[in-house]
Amino acid sequence: MKASEIRSKWLAFFESKGHKIEQSASLVPHNDPSLLWINAGMAPLKPYFDGRVIPDNPRIANSQKCIRTNDIENVGKTRRHHTMFEMLGNFSIGDYFKEEVITWAWEFLTSPQWIGFDPERLSVTVYPEDEEAFRFWNEKIGLPEARIYKLEENFWDIGEGPCGPCTEIFYDRGDAFGDLSDPECWPGGENERFLEVWNLVFSQYNHNKDGSYTPLPNKNIDTGAGLERFTSILQNVDSNFDTDLFRPIIDRTCEIAGVSYHTNPEHDIALKVIADHIRTVAFAVGDGVMPSNEGRGYVIRRLLRRAVRYGKTIGVDRPFLFELVAVVAEIMGAYYTEVVEKREFIEKVIRTEEERFHETLSDGLSLLGELVKSAKAFGKSLISGPDAFKLYDTYGFPFDLTEDYAAEHGMTVDRDGFDASMEEQRTRARAARQDTGGMNVQGGPLADFTEKSAFVGYQDLTVDGAKVLAIVDGDSLVQEAGEGSHVLVILDRTSFYAESGGQVGDSGTIAGEGFTLSIDNVTKAPHGQPVHHAIVERGTVKVGDSVQAVVTTATREDTIKNHTATHLLHRALKDVLGEHVNQAGSLVEPERLRFDFSHFGSITPEELTEIERRVNEQIWLGTSVQIDNKSLAEAKAMGAMALFGEKYGEVVRVVRVGDYSLELCGGCHVANTSQIGLFKLVSESGIGSGVRRIEAVTGRHAYLYMEGQLDVLKQAAVLLKSNLSDVPKRIEGLHAQVKDLTRDNESLQSKLSRIEAGSLETQAKTIGGVTVLAAEVNAPSMDALRGIVDELKTKLVSSIIVLGAASEDKVNLVAAVSPDLVKQGFNAGKIIKEAAAACGGGGGGRPDMAQAGGKDPSKLAAALQIAEELVLAQSNVI
Repeated sequence: MKASEIRSKWLAFFESKGHKIEQSASLVPHNDPSLLWINAGMAPLKPYFDGRVIPDNPRIANSQKCIRTNDIENVGKTRRHHTMFEMLGNFSIGDYFKEEVITWAWEFLTSPQWIGFDPERLSVTVYPEDEEAFRFWNEKIGLPEARIYKLEENFWDIGEGPCGPCTEIFYDRGDAFGDLSDPECWPGGENERFLEVWNLVFSQYNHNKDGSYTPLPNKNIDTGAGLERFTSILQNVDSNFDTDLFRPIIDRTCEIAGVSYHTNPEHDIALKVIADHIRTVAFAVGDGVMPSNEGRGYVIRRLLRRAVRYGKTIGVDRPFLFELVAVVAEIMGAYYTEVVEKREFIEKVIRTEEERFHETLSDGLSLLGELVKSAKAFGKSLISGPDAFKLYDTYGFPFDLTEDYAAEHGMTVDRDGFDASMEEQRTRARAARQDTGGMNVQGGPLADFTEKSAFVGYQDLTVDGAKVLAIVDGDSLVQEAGEGSHVLVILDRTSFYAESGGQVGDSGTIAGEGFTLSIDNVTKAPHGQPVHHAIVERGTVKVGDSVQAVVTTATREDTIKNHTATHLLHRALKDVLGEHVNQAGSLVEPERLRFDFSHFGSITPEELTEIERRVNEQIWLGTSVQIDNKSLAEAKAMGAMALFGEKYGEVVRVVRVGDYSLELCGGCHVANTSQIGLFKLVSESGIGSGVRRIEAVTGRHAYLYMEGQLDVLKQAAVLLKSNLSDVPKRIEGLHAQVKDLTRDNESLQSKLSRIEAGSLETQAKTIGGVTVLAAEVNAPSMDALRGIVDELKTKLVSSIIVLGAASEDKVNLVAAVSPDLVKQGFNAGKIIKEAAAACGGGGGGRPDMAQAGGKDPSKLAAALQIAEELVLAQSNVI
């Protein structure tokens, strides 16, 4: 059975049980800073589990692409470790529970219509206190007690939030995979015979802040099964890498490298690592993650470089990973269409990164050579752990490569120090995310509030005769709220837009007989109702009151100009930069718009000018904005763009701007592009991991921005004593003057350096057989100080020079060691580091030249004395 068939059967089975099939979410978590990657099937469904959002259907199933890199070193060395995998899942949000999920799991696994496993080969584990699960397995399913194992670790708990016992299902692969006489050969033991295929989690408790556990208001089911494991069993192969999910990639890599699979164990590891990593990288890049030195981009860069290194072990010394993207697309593209649609872009990103790394490898080898040379100069035979980690972290050098190179030069590497540096980095990464929390606790005053509230404010900004349905004060639903109260209010009808899709919530007033509420924001309740964030300015508001809801017209009009302009900007970015550009977040406020998008590389001034021109061209055309409700299938057939991270129902709003832009959007828009008035880019920048950000203004805010820029230009003209049109020419003239003055100053400084050096040359002394000059000089800057040192180096050919210059609040130090003395083991970087410490500072550099700064000028003489003492100490060693 092919992997694609297994995935289809899973989804079809649960669809037949009334589940809504959710498409796999992006690998990049949406609005969840607690996660670096989507790492489980339930991760994108967290808002459903913690009650922030109530799903249309409480039964959900999916096949979710996931990334986990916590044990990357095992990839390729074991049968089942991967950095990216597919988790098959079925979920119940307060609907069915243990009996149903256990019954369906057994049906899916054993029925010939579905998977067709031999029931005699299945065993399970349960939590010892979960007698209910034990009873269902034993009495309802008929599983013998001998094949039901009770394990204390069968309790799923990740801290505060939903948790509960779980039951794991194991498949017995037979005698060929393990001897039952082995004490570890049982379900849950360390063996290859009993393979866990499915974990059913019964979320029935809240793990509270104080460490206690209380029953959840709604019990949930969260399950996970590995597609790769299912496939390895059903295709009867030894490891996941031999399935049709990986084998075509391995075979293509063999063709490129001219090697064979299953003939050389070391080659096999390399082939598996490459197959695993290229899948992960291709999917991540397809989801908008670009290789970089931070966050997700850093993970992708590391995986790419690791794969390149393993490519070298099988003889591939050129970029080749990009050629494997087509194979990944062929295997996965039927379900994950984004890999096919973005294939050329993914290939371009990977090839560019490969080419850069081949250059970086040369730099890394040079640095490693310097480390070996420096260590030997000081009589050492060990490369430090931090140095080895720097090679690994910055240049992608695996530890074993550093070890091999060191061994070639008769040296070893500090493994413990390397591991400690690695753990420090992991600790920093965990700490950066742990404060954001994971899963929220279920409940809240609106969790069970299901009365409908209609949004009627696309056209009408005023609603008369609306009824107050609910008032929330703190954590409680109340019947009334008096003057000064900060409350949440739900109406049966409202003209206020609730914050979503990047557009901020409306502001305005809600008023009734004897009371007035000021509204400063509107959000959505778990069941989707608009929730007005209100201050009771006057009187007392009660549930059931009739009110008039009035949106502030000016802020809404400014907001919709920015929202429609965002759609135009999205299209213009694709037109100018390429179709790979996709939204990665947006903010639409009255005063401005902010648009984040995927794009690797910088954007030229010319491209920005063209983007801005295209948006304004659509505004000047005065194109009508047409909005229609369509089925999701119709909208996709029309080619409408979907927004990043948004979930859509069966009926969607399609916003069309002439023939230029077509997007799915629930937000508010102008009727005609001419209403936007003017579009002006304010800034463009990179915000990490191949994501860039544009900020812009429209309408009156664009006018005010342009007026502000003009005022700055007018001020510049006054200071330059010129008219506006001559400002550039006047600045150009000033630049030329500054250049001439700089040249004259450098010439004068050079003369002064020669004079200063001439007076210092006679102060050199011999220490331990070495010529040393350690002196305080007058130098206004570090550049001037280096100039004096450079001049002295021509006069004192074999010497160590340490000069310092002090001002009121700082010290500058420069050290130089001639090449012959560097060979003897003297090091300018180490000398300057010790000397600077005496002045309350620090610095460093190369063995032949280094500089440093200090904070205490009164200690300069002591610092120079320390430099002389270091030379004497080193001379005695030599």
